[in-house]
Amino acid sequence: MKNDPLKTSTSATASPRLLAAALFVVLVALWELLVRQSGISALVLPAPSAVATTLLTQLGNGYFWPHVRATLFTLLLGLAAGSVTGLLMGMALAESALLERVFKPYVVVSQVVPKLALAPLFVLWFGFGATSIVLITALICFFPLMENTLTALKQVDPQRLQLFQMLGATRMQTLLRLKLPTGLPGILAGLRVAVVLALVGAVVGEFIGASKGLGAVIIASQGMMDTSLMFAALVLIAAIGLLLYQATLLLEHVLLRPYTDRP
Repeated sequence: MKNDPLKTSTSATASPRLLAAALFVVLVALWELLVRQSGISALVLPAPSAVATTLLTQLGNGYFWPHVRATLFTLLLGLAAGSVTGLLMGMALAESALLERVFKPYVVVSQVVPKLALAPLFVLWFGFGATSIVLITALICFFPLMENTLTALKQVDPQRLQLFQMLGATRMQTLLRLKLPTGLPGILAGLRVAVVLALVGAVVGEFIGASKGLGAVIIASQGMMDTSLMFAALVLIAAIGLLLYQATLLLEHVLLRPYTDRP
């Protein structure tokens, strides 16, 4: 009797997920046991049950929702601005060796400077609120997409590039029909990194320049010595990060399907 390929594929996909879920349950159980048996103060390390209670309570009374919306707003706006700028800059540098030699050192310098050090300057220049956080987020997620785009577009097969030149294709046609489709996996890999870093940038920006957002909740809970609330905010940040990352994987699957389905 032949095995069903669909069932085999589903089983192979479900097995790692079950293992990951089981590992999560084990880790949470060990954490709970450690806190209860060792007598660690809740100010130092709250038990998972206390974190879950705080999370559900604050979600139920509506405390978290304005902060979640504020973080998502600045995160998505900064991600969009940084990603579009990074993609366009990567394309421009890949198409012009002169632009690459002139501008890339400045781009690298902008990335090696710690963003936490720049955050107070952004607050001073643009004030408290969303503008500063969006700029910090965009600056953080700009570089991965720019670097991956530049690298991917410069690694096109020389023979295929020569074929396009022989057929009289313009530079724009070569870019749109050869370089971008060929470099799409590398560009999307940069987008995955940018999504993760965008969340980091948004939260770091809220540490300094915001009264709303999950980063602001963490700072406020630190001042109130409410460690359970801090961990609850971290759980929400992790959940947002996982959802955005999965959304990026879904986008990657959709965009790459025309190329992977070819015989």
